[in-house]
Amino acid sequence: MGRVTERRKVIRIRDGAVSSRPDTLVAEEPLEIRLNGKPLAITMRTPGDDFALAAGFLVSEGVLGAASDLQNIVYCAGATVDGTNTYNVVDVRTAPGVAVPDITLERNVYTTSSCGLCGKASLDAVRTTARWPISDTPPVRVGADLLAGLPERLRAAQRVFDRTGGLHAAALFSEDGELLDIREDVGRHNAVDKLVGRALQSGELPLSRAVLLVSGRASFELAQKAVMAGIPVLAAVSAPSSLAVDLAAETGLTLVGFLRGNSMNVYAGEDRLALRTPAAHG
Repeated sequence: MGRVTERRKVIRIRDGAVSSRPDTLVAEEPLEIRLNGKPLAITMRTPGDDFALAAGFLVSEGVLGAASDLQNIVYCAGATVDGTNTYNVVDVRTAPGVAVPDITLERNVYTTSSCGLCGKASLDAVRTTARWPISDTPPVRVGADLLAGLPERLRAAQRVFDRTGGLHAAALFSEDGELLDIREDVGRHNAVDKLVGRALQSGELPLSRAVLLVSGRASFELAQKAVMAGIPVLAAVSAPSSLAVDLAAETGLTLVGFLRGNSMNVYAGEDRLALRTPAAHG
């Protein structure tokens, strides 16, 4: 199985002084996801938690919603011409009776480590395929002070980032601030898929009382994945995209961006936040 990090020679220049030394880099390798034996998607990811990544990806696609929907996930042997198993191809087998959308015959998705499912899903598609409408879930109240402390805790838990400086992270917190799970990956959307996939495998979906925190920006794809997993609050340390804000407003997702120190911008779903003063309008 692939390693999370790799060593490479690097020439260092510090104040004009030149030296040579090995450097630790985050590993990036392709992962092909097959659904019932048919190629579906290829994503560039950091090896590790591959089965969870595949399961989480299929939650966001609307294929899986419970552990009982999943029969098994296996690495495909003979992924190369000489028969060597690269551990870069997984096959997800759904349980008998699980309806599978006709997505394997008409499209293959190539996702880079930065884009997620670029341009694939629309607001209407996410709204109509979400199994657990966020607006129907019991109300969750999260304090702004609690949110403000989460990025520091996320950063402190990023073990591989400390060695490489090249990984994104996603974490699930309870509404009381308990760290439930954290995953790192070269791609933000992969880190979220790993979280959601692990939750599916352990029978914890929907994550209707969880807060999802991501280390970068909040793209449409990440908002989509939150909605499809039933997560009511998505917070990001950087900016959201306009389409992510539109999706949050459409589905009732609480979307927070620029979460840095005691500052944050709330773009949608402010009713879930315990604010000291009423939110300004207009």
